[in-house]
Amino acid sequence: MIIAPSGSAALRPKTVVIADDSVVVRGLFARWLGESGQFHVVAVAGDGETAIEHAGRYQPDIMVLDLDMPGIDGVTALPQIVKESPKTAILLATTLTERNARLALQCMTMGAMDVLPKPESRSGMTLSLDFRSEFLSKLGNIAQSSHAHGAGSDLPEPALPAGIVDLRPLISVMPRYLLIGASTGGPRAVAKVLADIDDGLQDLITLVVQHMPPLFTASFAEQVSAQIGVPAREPYDGERLSRGAIYVAPGGRHLGIDRKLGHIVASISDGPPVRFCRPAVDVLFSDAARHLGPAALGLVMTGMGSDGTDGAGALRRAGAAVIAQDEATSTIWGMPGSVVRARHASAVIALDGIGPAIRSLVRGGHGA
Repeated sequence: MIIAPSGSAALRPKTVVIADDSVVVRGLFARWLGESGQFHVVAVAGDGETAIEHAGRYQPDIMVLDLDMPGIDGVTALPQIVKESPKTAILLATTLTERNARLALQCMTMGAMDVLPKPESRSGMTLSLDFRSEFLSKLGNIAQSSHAHGAGSDLPEPALPAGIVDLRPLISVMPRYLLIGASTGGPRAVAKVLADIDDGLQDLITLVVQHMPPLFTASFAEQVSAQIGVPAREPYDGERLSRGAIYVAPGGRHLGIDRKLGHIVASISDGPPVRFCRPAVDVLFSDAARHLGPAALGLVMTGMGSDGTDGAGALRRAGAAVIAQDEATSTIWGMPGSVVRARHASAVIALDGIGPAIRSLVRGGHGA
């Protein structure tokens, strides 16, 4: 069940345009959205050109966009859709292939908010209650984002002031491990932070939990590596972690850490979801609290839900600092907001300030 946000913004169903070359998919999505009572499908499109036209005409709150369409495909159409309707939140819906994973990540850098892998067969789509639930959940999450309704959330004010905070008085040792957790809106935000840390990454072992399905996480790691020139990939179970490298949790599996023969190694597991997430930020943070203590630095970024809150508390109790992205620059202030409300955040920092703050920490304040 999706709970609509309180206030007047919840009274009006979110307007949606569905762009998919399959008439069956368009009809199925439209029926599901109509039955939910929270969305109003104002138009459908079978190709990218029509999707662009509908974006300009209807200015929808949300567009569900397929990547594979005749004529102008979703990737080509996306920049024009953003231009025609800048406030429209875009959910990509595509089949799960390596090619589409790369294209979806490219689209996220151009403004798409999230991606939904479609079942390979139409029968799998029509018969899967899990897929329907995930579709409505993602649309519900997007509907609650500030991007989709043009206003801030109804969450209380942060418990700590926003802005760059001097973390040095709050840490006992310089961090050697950077642990990042993110979900909706994360790929672009995480990549920016890593790029802003710049050469400070050479002094860190960086581990990232980004809520994504299989294939997408490997492509995300490749994209990050190409963008910032630092090795980034999914680790294997038991791999000894190296300074100057970025390790991304594989989609559908937990990434934790362990200590073997005096070395910190990656721990990859198929354990049950934590807070409905696998990989889960809580798993990584909790392991880090146990094995790293104050040598760890946690960062919780944009995303729906509360994954990372318990782990952030464990990190703080172990003497580590935790940064939360601020509400104004988060696509969805669910995960970082939960950490802030639980009073586990050492600092609340806007996206542009996170990378410089971390770089200053690991450089001892001399490389900012």
